[in-house]
Amino acid sequence: MVAKYGKGEVLAYGRHLLDYSSKMMAAALAAIPEGVYRAEDFLDDDGITDQPQRIAVTIRIRRRRADVDFTGSAPQCEGSVNAVAAITQSAVFYVFRCLLDEQVPATSGLMRPIRVIAPVGTIVNARLPAAVAGGNVETSQRIVDTLLRALARAIPLRIPAASQGTMNNLTFGGADPRHGGAPFAYYETIAGGTGAGPGSDGRNATHSHMTNTLNTPIEVLEHVYPVRVHRYALRRASGGRGKFHGGDGIIREIEMLSSAQVAVLSDRRKIPPYGLSGGSPGASGKTESIAGGRVKHLPSKCGFYAPAGTIVRIETPGGGGWGKPEGRTQGGRKAKSLKAITP
Repeated sequence: MVAKYGKGEVLAYGRHLLDYSSKMMAAALAAIPEGVYRAEDFLDDDGITDQPQRIAVTIRIRRRRADVDFTGSAPQCEGSVNAVAAITQSAVFYVFRCLLDEQVPATSGLMRPIRVIAPVGTIVNARLPAAVAGGNVETSQRIVDTLLRALARAIPLRIPAASQGTMNNLTFGGADPRHGGAPFAYYETIAGGTGAGPGSDGRNATHSHMTNTLNTPIEVLEHVYPVRVHRYALRRASGGRGKFHGGDGIIREIEMLSSAQVAVLSDRRKIPPYGLSGGSPGASGKTESIAGGRVKHLPSKCGFYAPAGTIVRIETPGGGGWGKPEGRTQGGRKAKSLKAITP
C-alpha cells in the first residue's frame, strides 16, 4: 500500500480509521444512561483449592466515556486460571464491540473512550510467577459474563443472559497401538448453550463469546486417533427457562481405545450461567469418567490416567433464560405479562 499510495496517505487513512472507530464507540456510550453499574460473578474454583474466584466490575458511564474498574476481584491464585492484563483488555474490547454495528472497524480506536482499571496482582491482572494458561480460555469467559451482567443494569433490552461461560477444554494423549506406539495428542473445546436475549431464545450447541473453534467431525476424530465416540447429542432441557429459553448444551462421550492421559479444564460446574429479567439459570456442566462400569464424577479442572476402555463424558452447561415465563400459574393465578424489565 505504501508503494502504491505513498507513506503519507497510508498513515493518514490509518488515523482516519482509528478516529472513526473512536467516534462510533463514543456514540454507543452516549446511548447508555449515565451512571454506575456494578456486578460480580465467580469461577467455580482455581483447580487447587475449592474456593470460588470472584470477578467484580464497576462500569461508570459519563460524558461519552466509560471507566471499567475490576477493583474487588480475587487476588491471583495458585491455580492456572489467572488472566494477564491483555486478556482482560481483550474481554472488555469484545463486550463493548458487541454494542456496535458489525461494520464498524475493529481497531484499537474503539478503546480510546474506555479506561480499564485492573489492579496488579489480582486474577484479572496477574504478575509473575502466577500460572495463566486457564486465564485465556476460562477467566476470559467469566470476565465477559460479569461485564454483560453489569451492562444489563443499564440497558436491559440489549443484553442477553449468560451463555455457557466455559470452553470445556479436553486434552488427551498417549501411544497409538495402530501405528506402532507412535505418540498422539489431541485438544478440543466443546460448545454449549448460549443465553437467551430480549426477543429471542438462546442457541443450542454453540461456541460463544471468547471462543470460536469449529466442530471436529466424528469420522475424522476416530480415523486419526485411537478413540470411539459413543455419543454426541444435545443436552435436552439444559437451557434456562423464561419468556425466552436459554440454548441447550452438549453431551459428548469419548472412549479411549488405548490408555491415555486425560486433562479437563472447564468451569460452570458449581455456579450455573445466570438468567436475566426473571429468567432461570442454565444447567451447570458435568464431567465424568466411566471405567469398568463405574461412574466417577470429576472436578472441573483435573488430570487423570485413563486405561483403555475408559469413557469420558462431558455435559456442557446450558444458557440462561431471559424474562419471566408468561401464561404460567403462580399460586393458582395466571402470571401477568412482563411489562417492566429489570435485570
